[in-house]
Amino acid sequence: MGLDGGMKCIKFLVVFFNLIFWVCGIALIALGVYALVGVNKTVVATGASGAPIVILVVGLIVFFVSFFGCCGAWKENYCMVTTFAILLTLIFIVEIAAAIFGYIYRNRLNGILDKQVRDYMAVYSNDTLAKTTLDEWQSKFHCCGASNYSDWHSIKTFEPSRVPASCCVHNDTSCVNNQTLGNVYAEGCVPKLEALVRSSIVIVAGVALGIAFFELLGITFACCLMKGIRSGYEVM
Repeated sequence: MGLDGGMKCIKFLVVFFNLIFWVCGIALIALGVYALVGVNKTVVATGASGAPIVILVVGLIVFFVSFFGCCGAWKENYCMVTTFAILLTLIFIVEIAAAIFGYIYRNRLNGILDKQVRDYMAVYSNDTLAKTTLDEWQSKFHCCGASNYSDWHSIKTFEPSRVPASCCVHNDTSCVNNQTLGNVYAEGCVPKLEALVRSSIVIVAGVALGIAFFELLGITFACCLMKGIRSGYEVM
């Protein structure tokens, strides 16, 4: 037995929302890649890359689940629509958990970034990755050291009273042995990196919140459609 007029409207709404989810899945994938690349260039080997990975995985899942749900709604298949509703609910819960994690993590961000920068500084002379990464940060963000350029003076594995050439304002080595506020970057890298990561988190959170709203509507309509399909089976 087919669906009545009201349930047919719900059916087309579920199909419509699944098309939106499909687009949202693509958006989440792109957002996850963007955030992951941005974070990995900023904070290597820390928990900061966890949220972008979750978003990327959720995007892939949403992309495929939306196609599954669209087929189930169009064919009025109770099992497929039920599975879609359950999967979408799980995705919604994961996104909420990721949002809570990001909210809690934000208070630890400064400490983690500070440790990361100082760890790299400690092995700057012996580790190619650390040297390349720090030089990139200092040149790109116009910063030097963790808090300021004097942090380099306490690094035992680095030459005393010197700073890397990437700390020099004028793209030369004139400040390496003679640092002044005019020829060396005065601000440390930790505040610059923290600002970058925080801005990425805000963008990711905003997009994820908007998508979560549509997912909640999709779950509601899918449950209504499940009820309508089941009622049709019971009549038969």
